[in-house]
Amino acid sequence: MDYFATDWAAMTFKDWIGLIVTIGIFLLMIWAYVHTFSPKNKEKFESQRYLIDDDDDDIEDSKK
Repeated sequence: MDYFATDWAAMTFKDWIGLIVTIGIFLLMIWAYVHTFSPKNKEKFESQRYLIDDDDDDIEDSKK
């Protein structure tokens, strides 16, 4: 198990920044997953299902 050991005292400033950024992104991805697949947000996301397709039609109509 020596392979997985970490010498915390030998970590440089850049090592700590990398660790903090990695953990932060990991937590943001968990939040995004929970937020997206939460049943209470289903109607909110379903109402925007065809938003990309609808925007193109609105832009073309306004140019005429």
